[in-house]
Amino acid sequence: MNGATARHGATSTEDPRFGTFPVIADERADGTIIVRATVPLGEYPDRHHDSLFHWARLQPARAFLAERRAGRDGWATISYGEAAQKAERIAEALAARELGVERPILILAGNAIDHALLALGAMIAGIPFSPISTAYSLVSQDFGKLKHVLALLNPGLVYAADERYAKALSIPEMVGREIVLSQPSGTLPRATSFAQLLDGGSPDRLKTAAAKVGPDTIAKFLFTSGSTGIPKGVITTHRMINANQQMLTHPWRFFDLRPPVLVDWLPWSHVFGGNCNMGQILRAGGTLYIDDGRPIPGEVARSFRNLLEISPTVYFNVPRGFDLLLGELRKDDLRKRFFAELDVMFYAGAALPDHLWSAFAELAEEARPGKPASMISGWGLTETAPAALILNRHDAEVGNLGPPCPGNEIKLVPNANKLEVRVRGPNVTPGYWKMPELTAKAFDEEGFFITGDALKFLDRKDPARGFRFDGRVVEDFKLMTGTWVHTGNVRSRALKALAGLVFDVVVVGADREEVGLFVFPAPSANADAADYRERLRTGLMGLNDGIEASSQRVTRALVLREPPSLDKGEITDKGSLNMRAILDNRRALVEKLYGDDADVILPA
Repeated sequence: MNGATARHGATSTEDPRFGTFPVIADERADGTIIVRATVPLGEYPDRHHDSLFHWARLQPARAFLAERRAGRDGWATISYGEAAQKAERIAEALAARELGVERPILILAGNAIDHALLALGAMIAGIPFSPISTAYSLVSQDFGKLKHVLALLNPGLVYAADERYAKALSIPEMVGREIVLSQPSGTLPRATSFAQLLDGGSPDRLKTAAAKVGPDTIAKFLFTSGSTGIPKGVITTHRMINANQQMLTHPWRFFDLRPPVLVDWLPWSHVFGGNCNMGQILRAGGTLYIDDGRPIPGEVARSFRNLLEISPTVYFNVPRGFDLLLGELRKDDLRKRFFAELDVMFYAGAALPDHLWSAFAELAEEARPGKPASMISGWGLTETAPAALILNRHDAEVGNLGPPCPGNEIKLVPNANKLEVRVRGPNVTPGYWKMPELTAKAFDEEGFFITGDALKFLDRKDPARGFRFDGRVVEDFKLMTGTWVHTGNVRSRALKALAGLVFDVVVVGADREEVGLFVFPAPSANADAADYRERLRTGLMGLNDGIEASSQRVTRALVLREPPSLDKGEITDKGSLNMRAILDNRRALVEKLYGDDADVILPA
């Protein structure tokens, strides 16, 4: 690259929804490449809640949040003006308690207006909060991850939506902590009601506390398991969130063309929903309709109902959500409603299959000829708050994650024939809460956060074109021959070849002669049926068709009858597999896979 500057297209003038910018890539003598946009980041607020008060002054009557409530039809909404008043009263009540960075607030609840008000009140008062995945308290059988979080944070106040959380709130580790409930519970009669927080407290005490809140104040702790299986508390500051929102203003101009409208289910316990989506709504003064559905059987129908009522301007989802939505969009009513106001669709969390990308482009053109609704993506982590790369153009290549956002620098380090990506910028976490050793290992000598992911240029001569995801270098391994196996490539090919048969696969073979697969069958599959095994065998033959390299050819597979365990760290609450934990927990099955057991499927 030698420091050459590359620019891509003039789409910012042709398409007002997107902004483009110069990107440079400087290659060092050791092969390391530093890539960054050259435009300045620009100014952003010191505190995340500053945006709430900004819109409360300018547009007090505009709807901020809307939710479905049990026992009533339609949407219950709260305006910016009302939200600011209630959040400030909650902040007064919180400031009157002995809460702070060593005694923060724990939130056990899904997305809801009360959840948002408590979070905003905590930020106003300078008290960190931590929204915990509902899986830790409603799905887990041993509450192991919840107990770990309680020991790490020592929260002084624990909020829960209702008595569905009663079992989790009754474990011994909860003793001595104030419990707050939105809905009264006979099971927990001593709990504080959320209405009591709304009564407020001392304005003077809040004024003193609020004056101490600044860009480097901790806003929240977001928990992520990563490859360790042990939840790590990612320190998330006001600067991180606001800087990242400012970064997005450069590629994503559509948020400022008109007040955005979202219909969104993505949980606020994750960085995607809680920082990016909620953050953009607050920054741009939009309205978020809290989708009470999820992309799983039995719940996705609620999402379809909500989209029939509300036309979003921006739609966020994971690939599984787009897959389930596709069939419903064949119906005229939902297709017209969904695309009526839509500027862009955004996916993250996994690669979007080519056929879904193409199908949504065709449906968008059919519903609204000449007014495209673009499919875009990006890349980032909880530790980067989250966006580091963002796609900023229509009709981009499938799988394009875009260039680095202004304000971010990415370092690409050669690693086993890949380019491992590291990130530096004001959106990057200072570390993991009370985990100094993990924090020290997370950064290199230049202060870049070490992600463990790999990227590859779309065009080495034009870094503004963007990048593709190239797997996780920490999951790659060598065969006995010394040949590297890039698991991300094998896994993506396997999921495509075995579509409809598997929920997911794990690539196996470290220090073995051949590559194998652990197969988690699709929920609808009868894994005991002979025809299922035969269809898997046929799929594996197709996977290997034309493949000669030992690092890419799958020679054996084993169907796992026990699903991945949340409590054992084998699957995250987002639904992604932890390959390291699965292999560690199922070592006997690795031996079985490479033995002569009749259960092993061998493609011809």
